Amino acid sequence: MGTGLIDVHTHFVLPEYVAAAERAGHLRPDGMPGWPRWSVLRQLQLMDRNGIARSILSVSSPGVHFGDDFRAQVLARRMNEAAAELGRDHPGRFGFFASLPLPDLDGALAELDHAFDELQADGVVLNSNAAGQYPGDPAWEQLWRTLDRRSAVVFLHPTSPPQWRQVSLDRPRPMIEFLFDSARAVTDLVLTGVFTRYPRIRFIVTHAGGVLPLLCDRLESFRDTLAPMSNLPSVSGQLKDLWYDVAGTPVPNQLPALQAVAGTDHLLYGSDHCFTPAEAVADQIAALDGSTAADGWRDRTTANAVRLLGRVQDVKRSPGGR
Repeated sequence: MGTGLIDVHTHFVLPEYVAAAERAGHLRPDGMPGWPRWSVLRQLQLMDRNGIARSILSVSSPGVHFGDDFRAQVLARRMNEAAAELGRDHPGRFGFFASLPLPDLDGALAELDHAFDELQADGVVLNSNAAGQYPGDPAWEQLWRTLDRRSAVVFLHPTSPPQWRQVSLDRPRPMIEFLFDSARAVTDLVLTGVFTRYPRIRFIVTHAGGVLPLLCDRLESFRDTLAPMSNLPSVSGQLKDLWYDVAGTPVPNQLPALQAVAGTDHLLYGSDHCFTPAEAVADQIAALDGSTAADGWRDRTTANAVRLLGRVQDVKRSPGGR
């Protein structure tokens, strides 16, 4: 038995959340066939079968804001308190990244304080855009200042782009659009200097950075060409400081490219369950176990997550660990 994995990319879905999303028209979330089923029992069973000691829960796209600020505040509070309660009911097995009702900045700041000070959140989850507003927008500066002051972890999760009807061609947006919207958000953070101005925030980028490893040199050439951006640190240097989970990554296809950008000390494990079915989670873990490019990945990603989240005492021996 080895030290169990820490899964930083786990989604939970409650009936009241689905009801709120469906009332707002999200019957097929981001173009997927429907909402996945989730229960804490099935989650724990999946964790034990796959050697996952601890899962960090978060609300996936489309988030908690469906057009009404007050309702978004209520839903964010409900989901955050539910996640904290799961952690109390199952000590050591669950943490959570708190949802914020963006683009309502005042509501987001109030919920951020409650989540950290009252609920002991592990960080916050932010979508790649909030109602079309990207994270380099000047309106977000107060949020970044607050997160930097707290040395917070920010789990940057993709969502549908603003003009998804024109670009997705009626295909599920997680297939392609999520990867490009993550790249758009990270590029915005790089080129507006957010990463540079707020170095104490620790950002997790999902899905092995998506297309970012392929775009790094191109972004660098534009940074060098455009005078307003030339005083920023190198793009490669900024990307190297981020953290990356391997959720949904074809292994070993993408791992070498990601390691060339991020090294190995900022790689994290992520399952993307419950939107990724249990059998696909098991298949990806088997692929990681069988890949020479990922040799030692279990101990390495767990050690990285412990370093990032600071919860050494919560990493237990897991029945399915290796």
